[in-house]
Amino acid sequence: MTLLDEITRVVDESSHKLLQRACPPVRYYLLTDVMGRDYDDVLVTRTLEECRKYRPRIKLLDTLREDGTWPISKQRRKAEDEGDGPPYGWTYITILRNLYDLGEYQTTKEEGHVEAALERILSWQRKDGHIPGPWGKGIPLPHYNGFALRNLLKFGLDKDPRIQNLTRWLLSTQRSDGGWLLPYLEDMKYLPEYKSLRQEKFMEMVKDGKTIKYDPDDYKEVPSCIWTTMMVVRGLAHSYKLASSKEAKRGANFILDRFFKPNYHSVFYRSASNWTKMKFPTYFGSGLCALDIVTWLDFGANDPRMERPIKWLLSMRTNEGFWGQSERPHAEKDQWITEIALSILNRYGESIRGETYGWRAQMAKKGLKVC
Repeated sequence: MTLLDEITRVVDESSHKLLQRACPPVRYYLLTDVMGRDYDDVLVTRTLEECRKYRPRIKLLDTLREDGTWPISKQRRKAEDEGDGPPYGWTYITILRNLYDLGEYQTTKEEGHVEAALERILSWQRKDGHIPGPWGKGIPLPHYNGFALRNLLKFGLDKDPRIQNLTRWLLSTQRSDGGWLLPYLEDMKYLPEYKSLRQEKFMEMVKDGKTIKYDPDDYKEVPSCIWTTMMVVRGLAHSYKLASSKEAKRGANFILDRFFKPNYHSVFYRSASNWTKMKFPTYFGSGLCALDIVTWLDFGANDPRMERPIKWLLSMRTNEGFWGQSERPHAEKDQWITEIALSILNRYGESIRGETYGWRAQMAKKGLKVC
């Protein structure tokens, strides 16, 4: 059996099994991304209506306040109030994560107070384009800015000049190796005068302006961070224009070149074992997330780096025909992981067959012209 034969069999068998048990938003993606149903298909439109009635979606909309925030625990509120305040703290993290879920549940920005939440994020934007927080005052965080960009684009704000400004900032911070890292913390921190300091102490020095003058060009030899890069490229990939950019391709190449390898930095997932952990949501970087990104960005069977990760993904399928979390099973998260795995395999199979796949296929499906 060829690799294409195996992928075709797996996608067909597992898709039909998942369809029988999937929650509405997972079913929607399964139907449109894997099984090839048109957006006006009767089953797709019925599933979309079920998404609107999906209880977790309704709960998130009901608990979203007029000011664009969700309640956080008393303990986290206390810590936030005693610290620097939003966007530093759990309020911002909660907004990002809940907007991610609402987007996956097919919510629009016109519903509830979603637009207020998007505006709350943008109200924190600095003149240079980046959005500070949720931690590390004085240290701009490209990975959270990539996460924010992903959400803002998901809700259709691609033409907003503030999002364009955010995008320009992210692209301006891309490094010579094609990736991104946390400035100060993953480059300057290695200098002899700072390397022995605890991370918190060093961050305080940066915040108070007590470190030497920072010029990222002085640290070009320091490798970028795999997982920071993944979050940035994931954000860029949510724009058709950015998905076709040389910056997104360079970032994807950086990720693929390091697949299964340990991260150079210890701030995020240094061990190579993180690649093979199945995790959801996908903003927790992993091999699954990486394959979802790169197959979306046109990396397929014509790239020899892809075959080994694809075979690994196939090997993670259970005897029941599904994929699941490595740490512990979770009924709904395992559905999402299975759908993402099937989308990846389906795109890769399409690449073997010479068909259009990834962002180009979605543009064609929506009747948009591919430039």
